[in-house]
Amino acid sequence: MGKSTSAAILARRGLPVIDTDVIAHAIVEPGQPALKEIITAFGREMIDAQGKLRRSALAEIVFSSPEKLKQLEAILHPRIRGRWLAETAVWRREGKVAGAVVIPLLFETNAESHFDAIICTACSTETQHHRLRERGWSERQIAQRIAAQWPVEKKIASSNYVVWTEGEITLHERQLEQIFSGLCCRGRM
Repeated sequence: MGKSTSAAILARRGLPVIDTDVIAHAIVEPGQPALKEIITAFGREMIDAQGKLRRSALAEIVFSSPEKLKQLEAILHPRIRGRWLAETAVWRREGKVAGAVVIPLLFETNAESHFDAIICTACSTETQHHRLRERGWSERQIAQRIAAQWPVEKKIASSNYVVWTEGEITLHERQLEQIFSGLCCRGRM
């Protein structure tokens, strides 16, 4: 949808940014408690020879079973939330005027109440599928991931702002700039 591109644009402009996908990767590194819980819940076969999580193998399991997905989310989501909440608390203590937290499952995890404004990045279904195919995902994998989320229309309706991420990067940048200049001027973030 354009979340990572938005995060990169904002970071380049000096805004503090937390990407919860980065946190999600960090908390399952070898030696981390979340990885140990995943091994307990899903088996040692989820770990490769270097002791790293076999993400694709785990994804096959959890995106084929709503119960297994909930089990994984119960392991990961509280840890992810704890980290971004701690970081945003630091921003507040430091007097940051604004910041961005990129949360792919914001509404699904009921995290929206922690924010003054919600920006949804969105694109057409065709563009979304094209971008995911470029990552090497099969149509089945794409369908499974999309089915595990709120429909984009519902996310758009629940957000304060929408950044349409099709077209030139300069358009993407201008949309974010307009939103953040308005938010910062009104003191909302």
